[in-house]
Amino acid sequence: MSNASNRLETVLGATFTNGNSVEILRNGKEIFPAMLQAISMSKESIDFVTFVYWQGDIAIQFANALGERAAAGVKVRVLLDAFGSYPMRSELIELMESQGVVVKHFRPIAHWKIWKLDNRTHRKILVCDSKVSFTGGVGIAKEWEGDARNSGEWRDTHFRITGPAVQVIHSAFISNWSEADSSCNLKAPAYPKAAPAGDVRILTLASPSSINWSSIALLFRTLIDNAEDNICIATAYFVADDILTNILCKAARRGVSIQILIPGDNSDSRFSQLGGRTNFVALLEAGIKIFRYQPTMMHAKIMLVDNHLGAVGSANMNHRSMSKDEEICLVLDNKETIEILRSQYEEDLNKSELLDLKHWKERSIWIRIKESVAYLFRHEL
Repeated sequence: MSNASNRLETVLGATFTNGNSVEILRNGKEIFPAMLQAISMSKESIDFVTFVYWQGDIAIQFANALGERAAAGVKVRVLLDAFGSYPMRSELIELMESQGVVVKHFRPIAHWKIWKLDNRTHRKILVCDSKVSFTGGVGIAKEWEGDARNSGEWRDTHFRITGPAVQVIHSAFISNWSEADSSCNLKAPAYPKAAPAGDVRILTLASPSSINWSSIALLFRTLIDNAEDNICIATAYFVADDILTNILCKAARRGVSIQILIPGDNSDSRFSQLGGRTNFVALLEAGIKIFRYQPTMMHAKIMLVDNHLGAVGSANMNHRSMSKDEEICLVLDNKETIEILRSQYEEDLNKSELLDLKHWKERSIWIRIKESVAYLFRHEL
């Protein structure tokens, strides 16, 4: 075990599991067929939680696939975040329920319970037969279909995991499901432990919703503080407050090469994008390189550290992920896996625009005002 992995276990109070296999899936073209195949092959159970389940052909395909398995006798549970899945067509839920799928909403929207409205489950987890699991950034909606060929096809990365880590990932679903379903029987027979499936070591961090600080924030800070050579970050929503900005700048000034990849003009949240720009000058002056992805919305959530560790999952580098929402993040310790992710990261950088400090300082007063206003709401971004 490397010193960095040792430090993570000590700080986070979580341990790595050995003997896992990880398949990296890039964009809907690879992600959705793999997920649908795992669903179709399930014989005993399917557990699925997601923040986004909207519309499009893929939404219908998933509803049909989950319903078909439930009708065949497979225990299928679907947990939808009540806020994130709000645009979902009610017919899709009715279709699933009519075939035996148990559908629940996580923290149904009640305007008088503002504390529940503000803390969502942003996790994306699919577990089939407690033997194979999926997690990452993808939601179930037409935006994720395709292969990031144009602005209508989002860029994202998802992961198929087999091995002992599946059981730990499954627990993140169960914790959310037990809150949503008061009849959930936690004394049900346990699934057998998965046999070793590869040589990837995985630390699974299921971060609960919180106030001001979370284990996700602790993970990001620990990875940055302990980096010795390089950090590559890809995040859909980058809103670095003063604390995160100082941590990143401190690392850069001690010689760590840092690259941050964020969406360009094809962002689905212009307000969040504006709120994240306030500290760009400080980051750029510290020598950190910021790239803006050009072809489409860049929705992946990845941090690579020193060529052997990678943090992947549902968490963005913003206030919501680091202090408000339920998230899941996997720390992968495997050189070969990180090399593949780094190669894909370099491909994305080649499709991106590098911010120039001098040019950035010359942006208009009007833009700066809008950025400052958006930053005032950073705790909600």
